[in-house]
Amino acid sequence: MPDSQAQKDRLMNDLHAVVAEAESLLRATAGQAGEGATELRAKVQATLDRAKQNLHDLQDAAVERAKAAGRATDAYVHENPWQSIGLAAGVGLLLGMLISRR
Repeated sequence: MPDSQAQKDRLMNDLHAVVAEAESLLRATAGQAGEGATELRAKVQATLDRAKQNLHDLQDAAVERAKAAGRATDAYVHENPWQSIGLAAGVGLLLGMLISRR
């Protein structure tokens, strides 16, 4: 799961970079005249606007899922405090053993 989250983060960063580069390209070519260039810039700008909105929606959805997971974890810990303490102790023990091996 952490690998898939890292992949999603990299994808989001890459998409942000692509959008930024496309916006830079649009600004750089804004002075070029011609009906074809103007139409192309308008199409690219519309596509960029949609992509930015989709990215924003994806980020909002990811934040909402993270908040829901946090609320579920909080509820579980409050309903099962001793099991949570045992689990945390076990994870701490495993991490301590892994760190001390090096």
